Amino acid sequence: MHYRTLLLATALATSGLAASALAQPAALNLPAPSPHATGSQTVGVTDISVDYSSPGVKDRKIFGGLVPFGELWRTGANAATKLTVSRDVTIAGHDVPAGTYAVFTIPTASTWTVILNKNPNQGGTRDYDQKLDLFRAEVTPTAIPRRERMTFIFSDTTDDGTRLDLEWDELRVSLPIAVKTADLTRADIDSWVAGSWRPLASAARYTHETLKDDTRALALVDASIAVQETWYNVWTKAEILSGTKDKKTAYKLAKRAMELGEKADYFFYKDRVAKALAEWPKK
Repeated sequence: MHYRTLLLATALATSGLAASALAQPAALNLPAPSPHATGSQTVGVTDISVDYSSPGVKDRKIFGGLVPFGELWRTGANAATKLTVSRDVTIAGHDVPAGTYAVFTIPTASTWTVILNKNPNQGGTRDYDQKLDLFRAEVTPTAIPRRERMTFIFSDTTDDGTRLDLEWDELRVSLPIAVKTADLTRADIDSWVAGSWRPLASAARYTHETLKDDTRALALVDASIAVQETWYNVWTKAEILSGTKDKKTAYKLAKRAMELGEKADYFFYKDRVAKALAEWPKK
C-alpha cells in the first residue's frame, strides 16, 4: 500500500507540474511609450505614406528640451521616420523620385531644417550620413492647440498636391507636396494604349477560335494593328481571313507577318507561318 500511495502521489505531483506549465500566461502586452503609427494619402495617382513612432509630451518640455535646438533629430522615436512616395513628386520645391526616405529635422526656436535622406533604414541619428541627403529645406513652424502625441497629418489634399504636417505639443511644421498628376496620367494612358495591341490581338484570336465570330474578331485585330503592327496581330488576321474567300489577302498578311517576325526577338509561330506561305494560294 505504501508503494501504491507513493506512485499516486508522484503522478499527482507530475500532473500538477504539467498543468502549472500549461497555465503559464501569454506574453505580457503593455502600451508602448512611443507607439508605431502610419499615415497615407493618395494624391491623384500617387500614393504617399509616412511610417513613424509617436512619442507623447508627458508633461515634458519638448522643443528646446527633450528635442534640443540646433541638433539633428530623427523626427520621432525609435527608428527614423520614413516617407514613401509611389511616383515622382516635388516636396518643398525639391524633386523627389519615387522611393522611401528617412526624415530628419534640425529644430531651432524660429526655423526648422527638414532633411530627406536616401537611407531609409536608420535606427536614429547614429548612422546618418549627410552625403546621402536628397535635400534640405528651411521651414517656419506655426503655433497650434496642444497635441499630446507626435502626429503626421495630410492636409489640403487635391488631385495635384497635399501638405504633410508634423504636429506635436503646440507646434506644427508643414511640407508642401506637389504632384504632376496630369502629366503622370497622360503618360499612363499613353503606356496603356501602346500596350493594348496585345490584349486586343488575344481577344481577336479567342473570338475567332472559340466564339466563332469572325466579324468581331476582324474588328478586334484591326484595332490591335492600328495601335501597333506586330507579326502576331498580322498573323492573327491572316489566319482569320484564311477561312474566308479573301485568301489572297491572307497570303499577303502571312508574308508580312514573316517579315516582321524575322526582326522580332521571339517569333514562336515561325514554322506555322512558313507552312502557310508554302500551302496557301498566292493569288
